[in-house]
Amino acid sequence: MLRFSENRNLRLYSAATFQGLPIMVEKGPFILGYLEALNRTINLALDQYPRVIAFRVDLRLSRLMGFPDDALSNRVISRFIESFKAKIEHNRDKAREQNKYAHDCRVRYVWAREVGCGGRPHYHLLILLNRDAYYTVGRLQPQRPNMISRMQEAWASALKCEVEQVRGLVHIPPNAEFRVDRNVRPGNVDQLPELFRRASYLCKAATKRYGDGSHGFGCSRG
Repeated sequence: MLRFSENRNLRLYSAATFQGLPIMVEKGPFILGYLEALNRTINLALDQYPRVIAFRVDLRLSRLMGFPDDALSNRVISRFIESFKAKIEHNRDKAREQNKYAHDCRVRYVWAREVGCGGRPHYHLLILLNRDAYYTVGRLQPQRPNMISRMQEAWASALKCEVEQVRGLVHIPPNAEFRVDRNVRPGNVDQLPELFRRASYLCKAATKRYGDGSHGFGCSRG
């Protein structure tokens, strides 16, 4: 197995499937360790929750506004994740005030940092949640809190700016939601293969930058 020329600690992977699951082979080659981390994160979510909602989201930096000194480092994605997790925890606390049996929700995630031709980083994420707590991402609707508004608020917090300044910087790609079941009922479509194929994009070797002190990939622990 070939090693990645940009980082000799990483191995390349070029097959059409990974552990029986399809990958976006046209975007390859991929980093083997990243595919392993993606698969492990999905499995951990399904081990904890029988029904999972997973969705893709992209986070970008504005070309027009200023941003914090560390915006070009991975500290911004760490702040986004911590803020988003806090918002989910707050929402679950409020839900339990109304119903003591309200479902909990641990946030699991995978992220990839890419650098465009202008040297400006952006992030692709896969977020996995308990589908008994959250069924859909929702739509952009002013004055109505949902998953998108939580992510906008979290990205604004990460960039230390107002929510209005990140409008358009939190992007949900088309067909980005996947509802995955631990046990697929007869007659239902298993969405896990398509989820893994779409999310494998985060594991591609291209457009990631190494040697500048910032990781190109990360995921939740446990």
